[in-house]
Amino acid sequence: MLRFSNFLRDLTTIRKALILSAVLFAGGIAVGWGSEEFEQLLLSQLQGLGEISQELQTSDNPEWSFFVFIFLNNSIKSVLVMLSGILLGVIPFIFLVVNGMVIGFLLKIVQASGESLFDLIVKGLLPHGIIEIPVIVIACGYGLAFGGLVFRSMLASGEKRRGLGPEWRAFWRKLGTASLWVVVLLLIAAIIESTITLWLMS
Repeated sequence: MLRFSNFLRDLTTIRKALILSAVLFAGGIAVGWGSEEFEQLLLSQLQGLGEISQELQTSDNPEWSFFVFIFLNNSIKSVLVMLSGILLGVIPFIFLVVNGMVIGFLLKIVQASGESLFDLIVKGLLPHGIIEIPVIVIACGYGLAFGGLVFRSMLASGEKRRGLGPEWRAFWRKLGTASLWVVVLLLIAAIIESTITLWLMS
């Protein structure tokens, strides 16, 4: 039930939610890059991350500190955003857009400062992001699919609502499998980010 092959197969059953998740994330990047209305909000987000990064760098073992923070932060948020889909998918929607905006704004700042955008993407984002970003999109996709199922259950009545029982049971099974592999993949991404990415960007 918890095999990786099941996890991959289950993704095909929520492909519409995954496509929506990817579109929302990409849209957030575009808004973060091009909009000036949210600059203060996004700047405060980046400043907060910068302060945390400085604290971790001054610890006795920076690599271990970065690993623990990155893994716990990403894995806990991802599982919670999957489960929060029960609130009609609102939280995964916001999570995707805001995180996309932060990345888009970061890329915009780097370009405006004259620093190498190529280095940031290839050294700072790609090594771990090739795993981390798709996994976060998948987690949010499950949250959106969860919200969609809740919404359809609210609208259904009588026989139609009872007919959703097998779909609910299947979804809980998929959610359990996805939660496990999301955490495992984010563990791998955290190892890469706290070692290879940290080394490349130092």
